[in-house]
Amino acid sequence: MAYVEKHGTTWRYRIPCGIDAGTGRRKQVTKGGFRTKKEAQLAASEAELAISGNAYVPNSKTTFDEFAAEWLKIYAQDVKVSSVRIRAHQLGLLSKGFGSTPIQRITARTYEQFLSALVEGEFSVNTISGVHTTARMVFKKALQYKLIKEDPTQYAKPPRRQSRSIRMTDNVPRYLEKDELIRFLDAARVHGISYDYTLFTLIAYTGMRIGEACALLWEDIDFDEGTVTISKTLYSPNGNANSFELLPPKTANGYRIIDVPDAVLDALRDWRKEWLLERMAHASDWYDEHDFVFVAERRPGRPICHRGIQVRIDRIQKTLSPPIKTRITPHVFRHTHISLLAEAGVPLHEIMDRVGQLDDETTKRVYLHVTKTRKKEACRLFDNLMKSAKKA
Repeated sequence: MAYVEKHGTTWRYRIPCGIDAGTGRRKQVTKGGFRTKKEAQLAASEAELAISGNAYVPNSKTTFDEFAAEWLKIYAQDVKVSSVRIRAHQLGLLSKGFGSTPIQRITARTYEQFLSALVEGEFSVNTISGVHTTARMVFKKALQYKLIKEDPTQYAKPPRRQSRSIRMTDNVPRYLEKDELIRFLDAARVHGISYDYTLFTLIAYTGMRIGEACALLWEDIDFDEGTVTISKTLYSPNGNANSFELLPPKTANGYRIIDVPDAVLDALRDWRKEWLLERMAHASDWYDEHDFVFVAERRPGRPICHRGIQVRIDRIQKTLSPPIKTRITPHVFRHTHISLLAEAGVPLHEIMDRVGQLDDETTKRVYLHVTKTRKKEACRLFDNLMKSAKKA
């Protein structure tokens, strides 16, 4: 039974709730600061009902940052290191909104205001969606631990930034046209060093992710069958060839065997000869735990990382005349592969299978943008057919 009493100028309640098994002392729930006795009595009744239903949430000063750090340790036990890194980054954005705020004080309204602020801050739709997913996991765990009464993210829906144009092509990812790709690969052959031409031809002709290319081993290439097996990706948080991990592909659909054209196989064969000579030259200094296809310039045998590949791209792009105005990144080659498959008439589901995706909005946007010309041609052919039928 609750006891209501005056405490200074306000009222408070005390509710006995058994004996603490650890200390043997009586436990009680206390809350004060009520202006009137009636307010304290009503609050006490609600607390008693929650306690009897095992739904009582005691007051806590635990901040969002404190609980988020605890959650991240639990989350890290069952996922890849790269996933932990992504969640930690997303928690950093959440911390800017709620860091020192007691987690019990975060309401549905304040959470939706936070999401709206991300939109106004020009964060991408994918970034906001990722932050929201992380927040839902954190608050769900807090609810499980009875640290909060309600999950403020439960009914929240990340708002989308209003498009400045109704055209779907406004958000099409950057890719190279056929002539631009040919010009770049020609420049890589003439001005590139070691395996530049081989690497960029491979990712442009297969659409593999750059992490997958960095993790590629010679045993993954079947020259007789003309295939490349994708079974892993390189994770190097600091861009350092001395510190890396080989992880499973980004998605379950990422495990795949890709058919590659003869031009790619020929380039790989040529590089294989140079690779063997380099290995012999470095002898015992060569890192031989794995036979990486694309190795770092100054760390013999170790894999090249994303940052090193971007340096190589920038070096080649500077030699182009006339220049390609948009800066080329490794992902541009992946988008280019998707666009060329779409232009060749390959169905969307086959493209996604080839590039290791089950369902991806970026791929769809590229595909729809490229195939719009073919749709216009289909309309023209249909119109001609109907006109000829009328004349007959």
